Amino acid sequence: MIGEFAAVVIIAYLLGSIPFGLIIGKLKEGIDIREQGSGKTGATNLMRVAGTKLGVFTIVLDVAKAAVAVILAAVIVGRDSGFLTIGGVSVYWQHIAQVAAGFAAVAGHNWPVFAKFRGGKGVTAYFGTVFAIFPPAGIFGAEVLAIAALRSRHMSLGSILGALATWFLMLPLIFVYNLLSPVYVIYGFVVIALIVYQHRDNIRRLRQGTERRLW
Repeated sequence: MIGEFAAVVIIAYLLGSIPFGLIIGKLKEGIDIREQGSGKTGATNLMRVAGTKLGVFTIVLDVAKAAVAVILAAVIVGRDSGFLTIGGVSVYWQHIAQVAAGFAAVAGHNWPVFAKFRGGKGVTAYFGTVFAIFPPAGIFGAEVLAIAALRSRHMSLGSILGALATWFLMLPLIFVYNLLSPVYVIYGFVVIALIVYQHRDNIRRLRQGTERRLW
């Protein structure tokens, strides 16, 4: 089991570390987006620097890499691996492995080993993990993100609200209907707190009215 979890974390981190924004920026535009805009390698910075199409393409790839990391974790640590009982609540090791992969993928996206540890802010990677864990929450959060970002033209605001929406949708499903593992709500809380922290400068600019707008 220790070996399987180590494999899950390592694979997820390496997948999360693939800097698609940086790669696409260099291949398509010949630019290093770490030296442009916000200096982040995420899709939002590429969208501002190189255009909407490349930004959207990067979003798809960033979501996919994180989703693959979580799916592989579920395959490596199968359902038949048993469960852990904490405080009378049984949690499958497979679910714990998915959460571990999710954390590793987000960490890789934010601090990628392939890009000198200068990455994004974790939003697309988080959504990728949620799509793999519970697709309806990912779809709902993506809708909230899109509506908020398009109406305000602030991707940072949309990203935070969309991430929160995924978490609030999972809450009743976990605590009222017992449809999801409780480890998912812990995972969501920690990663969303990290996303908010990563957006601290954006939040300050939003309050000051100086935040960069889309397009």
